[in-house]
Amino acid sequence: MTTSNANKQIARAAGTVMFAILFGQLAGLARGIIVANTFGASPELDAFFAANRVSETLFLLVAGGALGSAFIPTFTGLLAKDETDSAWRLASSLANAVTLTLSLLAALIALFAPQVVRFALAPGFSADPQLFSLTVSLLRIQLISAVLFGLGGLIVGILNAHQIFLIPALTPAMYQLGIIFGAIFLAPSMGIFGLAWGVVVGAVLYLVVQIPSLIKLLRTAYSVLPNTQYEVRNILSLHDPHVRQVLTLMIPRLLGVAVVQLNFWVNTNLASNMEEGSVASLTYAFSLMIMAQAAIAQSVAIAAMPTFSAQHALGKLDEMRASLAASLRGILLMAVPASVGLILLREPLISFLYQRGEFDSRDVQLVAWALLWFAAGLVGHSIMEVLTRAFYAQQDTKTPVLIGTIAMGLNVLFSILFSKWFAQIGWFPLGGLALANSLATALEATALFIFMRKRLNGIEGKLIFNSAWRVALATLGMGVGLEWWNQAALSQTRWLIALGGVALGGVIYLMGVAILKVPEIQIVIRAVMRRLLRGARRHSQ
Repeated sequence: MTTSNANKQIARAAGTVMFAILFGQLAGLARGIIVANTFGASPELDAFFAANRVSETLFLLVAGGALGSAFIPTFTGLLAKDETDSAWRLASSLANAVTLTLSLLAALIALFAPQVVRFALAPGFSADPQLFSLTVSLLRIQLISAVLFGLGGLIVGILNAHQIFLIPALTPAMYQLGIIFGAIFLAPSMGIFGLAWGVVVGAVLYLVVQIPSLIKLLRTAYSVLPNTQYEVRNILSLHDPHVRQVLTLMIPRLLGVAVVQLNFWVNTNLASNMEEGSVASLTYAFSLMIMAQAAIAQSVAIAAMPTFSAQHALGKLDEMRASLAASLRGILLMAVPASVGLILLREPLISFLYQRGEFDSRDVQLVAWALLWFAAGLVGHSIMEVLTRAFYAQQDTKTPVLIGTIAMGLNVLFSILFSKWFAQIGWFPLGGLALANSLATALEATALFIFMRKRLNGIEGKLIFNSAWRVALATLGMGVGLEWWNQAALSQTRWLIALGGVALGGVIYLMGVAILKVPEIQIVIRAVMRRLLRGARRHSQ
């Protein structure tokens, strides 16, 4: 595969994934609006989000980040070398390992749930026995989802390795639909417990929606591999060198994910001692930032990783360098204006989206304050998403984990210092937690870029800089336009301020990158024109 074809493959796959992720983010946005209308930023919602942190940590530790980063490069490498039999034996063994491990961990945490909440997760809730008991109950319910998510996460890796991106990318939307179901149909009679059971429903949908695609792949495997069905019966196959390779690669990544999750636990711990609604407000704000990051970076990273893995397995270093540089330029094109837009339009956007029902003006202030500092880290989060996948594609989990461990250690330190500093100067202390996350992530992304640049003997820095300064200038023009809009539209309704600002900012930015001839936007325009011309030709025929 040539460099040009590899980049086109990544671009096509990224477009497919971006469509699905955007659908998922819209579903997540709808979820947020419905939940905010029903529960606001209440103590009950604080308990729900705190409890959800445990099941999410289990999933990410065992299957989400750790297994995916170790499994996909190994599995893809075997497929690229036509070792299909070994690839499916690996997938079978890891599916058994994930299910068994997560089931045991979930049972253990459910047994010691009161101690987990009191001493690690949310000690601030212990002052309110009712809130403490609620958090423990919600935690136990949501642990069911961890097992389902773990198996579903492995299937995502299998499908992505076969260049199947649409269905796996739709799985987050299924999860959001489950929570929406819980909020609309279960919460009226069950209260916040309905939301917890909605998480379980979402986890079921997350797994089930992938089964048809997996069955199709398995039928193909069975038809060409007569021994595959026998191998599926093996429990763990620890004697398999590929299984041991994945487990070895997982260990440093496991530590890295643990450090990242430790930071979130620290944030929940600190926020539980702040004013009511702080845990929920941080979650709302972080979710809005992650929506943008998912649409911008995750689509590119998910699509690029199988290509990076195949390029590394075949020793095509030059192609990988060019593909990575193209991916980073595309991310800068989208992440920089998105960051500035979220910062300048944060209050009208949050008011427009959430301020209704139980979500009042105080909640708007809390969430907007957190979003201000989270949005400042959007570019760092987006760049880091792709760079870490490049390391994993090279079957190097140690370097990004070491860098991430140092960065997240700084994050914990920054969280404690900044929250105290914000409180001392009269600012909402939860903003300090968000700023700590953004600063630590920026440092991590910078370090990853430096190390990858050395490893690849450059990442086409001149091309990246040539694109970056044009993007920055176009974003500056957009920012000036949005600041004018915020002042001019003060008397308008919140929906007009928010949507008008988004439209105005988008138009100014697109005009800016077109006038400045940003290379990436030229590629997009040419691709769209080619598709329109093809459609016109087919229609004329």
